[in-house]
Formats: sequence, C-alpha cells, structure tokens
Amino acid sequence: MPKIIDNQSLRLTDELRATLETAKRADFCVGYFNLRGWQQLADLVDDLPGDKVWEMEKGDDVEKHRICRLLVGMHKAPDDLLRDFFHEPEAISNEQAAQLRQQMAMEFRRQLTVGYPRDTDESYLKKLAAQIKADKLVIRLYLKNTLHAKLYLAFTTQRNAPVVGFVGSSNLTFSGLSAQGELNVDVVEMDAAKKLAKWFEEKWDDRWCVDISSEIVDVIENQSWVTPKPPYHIYLKIAYHLSHEARAGLNEFRLPKVFAEKLLLYQQQAVKIAAYHLHKRNGVIIGDVVGLGKTITAAAVARVFQEDFFYKTLIICPPNLKKMWTEYKQEYDLHADISSPCSLTTIRTWEKVPSNLSAAWVGPPTFLLNTRRFLCGV
Repeated sequence: MPKIIDNQSLRLTDELRATLETAKRADFCVGYFNLRGWQQLADLVDDLPGDKVWEMEKGDDVEKHRICRLLVGMHKAPDDLLRDFFHEPEAISNEQAAQLRQQMAMEFRRQLTVGYPRDTDESYLKKLAAQIKADKLVIRLYLKNTLHAKLYLAFTTQRNAPVVGFVGSSNLTFSGLSAQGELNVDVVEMDAAKKLAKWFEEKWDDRWCVDISSEIVDVIENQSWVTPKPPYHIYLKIAYHLSHEARAGLNEFRLPKVFAEKLLLYQQQAVKIAAYHLHKRNGVIIGDVVGLGKTITAAAVARVFQEDFFYKTLIICPPNLKKMWTEYKQEYDLHADISSPCSLTTIRTWEKVPSNLSAAWVGPPTFLLNTRRFLCGV
C-alpha cells in the first residue's frame, strides 16, 4: 500500500531525504521551483554519486553521467520568438537563440528567487550555481505545453526498489515540500515506478525541452543580488531614478518655435522640465543666479501652456519689472495679464484665479502659497 504524504502526518521533505540517502541519482519534474524549496534537498544532491543515463541529443542517443535532473513546466517565455526557434530553426541566428535562452533564464529567475532575500538565500543561490557548474544539476524548461506535474524519482541502490517515485501535488518549494497541506503518494512497485521514469525521459528528450543551466548560472553570478554591486553603479542607479521626472519632461513637452533660437540648450531643457513639474504638481520654481535667463525661461513655460492647454497667464511682478514683462508679452505673443502686488487684499484675490489661468511670479516666492497654479522665477 502506498504512503499518504500530506505534510501533516508525513512530510514530503522527510520522505524524499530518507530515500535520497540511498540513491545514486534523482529526476524531478515540477510546475514551480524556488530557492527555498531547493534548500531542503541541496545538501543531499551534493552527496549523490550519479549514474549513467541515455539522452537524446541531435537525434542520437548519447550516454551522460547525471546526478540530478530538474524539469520545470510552469514559466513565462517570449512566445513568438520561441515558435520561430522551434518551427523554423534556420530562420533564427545563434545570437538570437542565445538571447532567447537568456530571456527565459531571466523570467525563470523571478520564480526561483521569489520573496525577500535573506543571508541563507544568498548562500544557497551560490550553491545552486556551483552545483550546475559542477554538472551535479541540469535544469531544463518544458515548453511544448503547460506542464504542472509533480514527480520526484530516486534511483536507488536497493535491489527490491531500484526506482522510487513520489507523485502528487507538491511543487519544489518550501511550502510544497514541508509547510502547506498537500496530497502525495510514494510509488515503489517496480512496474509503476519504471513507467514514471519512462514518462520523465520522454518529456526530457522532447525537442521543446530547453536546457538553460548555463544561462541560470550567468543570471545568478552576474545579474542577481548575489553579485556585489560597485558603489559607483549604485550611485548611477540612484541618479537614474532621481532624474526620471527630468527625462519625462524632456520627452513630454516641446519647445515653442518662437523660443528655439532664443534659448541656450540648458535653458531649453529647463523649460521642458519646468513645464512637466508645473503640469504634474501645479507649481514649479525656477531658481538660478542673476543673468542666466530665468525670466525668458518663465516666459517660454507660459507659452508652452498657452499652446498646449490654451491657458492665459497672470504675471505678477514687482513694479520695476512691469515694463520688461510688457515687452516680453508683446515680443512672444503671450496671452497674459501683468500685475504688481500692492496689498494683502490683492494677494487674496489670487485664490480666485480660474483653473485654466497660470500665474507667473518673478521675485520673492512668499506670496505664491495660495495660487492654483504658479510658475515662479527667483
């Protein structure tokens, strides 16, 4: 009678470990596989001596020394390129084939390293890479169709049970092997166990079964959190993310033609970035030292909103700058009103500015807190 293994009365981890202690090699076929599941069995795989098996390679049976073979069925692959690779192999270059396998390895890494990494995860991820490099573990992805099977085979040294199988609902994950409720049975009857081994070989030798062992090693060693990152690379990544809005502004807004020859490159970029912040946050401050073009930059931003959103601008400036802004209004055809603050009563009326009216202020930004949308050059 088979054993009922449900991770309650019997845990699959314990049964597998006890069986692998007398095994020569092992074959696993699972839907999902992650690092914390592999941690339950990794040390025993190191101790397996291995055995000879016959595998199909380019149409011929080839003898291989195998210790542990892992076939994974559930994954996300770049389907269109994959079909081209298998249906018309001559239509895809070696470089494209290598890129395809690398993409699949990257997708598989997300499954492998699910969850927040711990120190033990790092050590076992390194162990996994070392086992693959030492040919103790071979990983293939089954791509022909969705494969959600859970099969564990141990090829033992026992004459009365040369092959022991475990079939059921447990994936090669910590929960599947140890924690959550599952239903598995052991298969020790010789004929049934050999049929399971034959089923595995058919899947393993299928032309839609892709070996990504070397790609997994490359991903672990060069593209995961296992590899220490130089401080300069961390700095570049921080700078990249901090500059996201600046890059978005440069791509999202265009400079009005009337300013194309008037502004220097840094001023043109400032216009686009300021327009992005003004549109997203309803406010922006353009600040720089005297003489670097804050006023004309503010005028260009006002013109951007005039052309893109049909806004009219309220320009609030000190009395001594009113004449300059009047000239800017005429030269750049700004739809704007120009005013100088003179009292608290005047400032409070800014709160009533319609939502489609932008306000430009050149001078101390003290009075801009209550405006709907403001552009400030200081």
